[in-house]
Amino acid sequence: MDEVFKALADPTRRSLVDRLFEEDGQSLTALEERVSMTRFGVMKHLRVLEEAGLVVTRKRGREKLHFLNPVPIRLVHDRWVSKYAEPWAAGLSGLKHRLEDRTMEKVFEIYIKTTPERLWDAMTDNELRRKYNFGVGVESDWTTGSRYHGIHPMAPNAIVEGENLEVDPPRRLVQSFNALWDDDVKAEGTSRVTWEIEQVGDSCRLTVTHDQLREDANGQIYGGWPMILSGLKTLLETGETLTTPGSLLYSQAPAA
Repeated sequence: MDEVFKALADPTRRSLVDRLFEEDGQSLTALEERVSMTRFGVMKHLRVLEEAGLVVTRKRGREKLHFLNPVPIRLVHDRWVSKYAEPWAAGLSGLKHRLEDRTMEKVFEIYIKTTPERLWDAMTDNELRRKYNFGVGVESDWTTGSRYHGIHPMAPNAIVEGENLEVDPPRRLVQSFNALWDDDVKAEGTSRVTWEIEQVGDSCRLTVTHDQLREDANGQIYGGWPMILSGLKTLLETGETLTTPGSLLYSQAPAA
């Protein structure tokens, strides 16, 4: 976590993070226009943020776009914020996201000390998934073109469903995503989630991209990913479950 604190200690880097929070997926040119600094200086600051895992990049044609990755910040939060204060803090944070976020795409990245095979199993095994996914398991035969359903044991119906668009174990899983837990999220329609696993020595880099989101999409659709990925990391590295606002909220049955 030292890299995260070092990266955020600089006001210019905090400003770049703020710019990406306001509008995710920006090019170097766009970010350069928002700060009083040379292009080279902006590149150096972005490199520090990338090394800390706070920014991830994706190629879009000839451009390289920069995305805010909130997972490291979530890990800091989980380490020092008590479980009793978390629901209040997360509720206020969620309200801020719903009022301010205007993104069409979210990218989340985390490093987990595990093998690709164990990580794939944790993504696709119904019982393992429940342990870090707010109690929601997933049922599917995991073939390309098949359906999947997210099931909570205390909910009468699936709360998430979609199609497995691409299944390439243990490297890549692409799914359509339909949230069903209330009328507001149902109205958002279909988006897409891509899971990508890359082995890095004795660890794996997991990148989750949630895209094809409607502009001004409901923050509930993608806001849970940092908690889910933090819980996944904890489960695979320690065998324990992680208490998060999501796990506390869904310890009771979701609304029908």
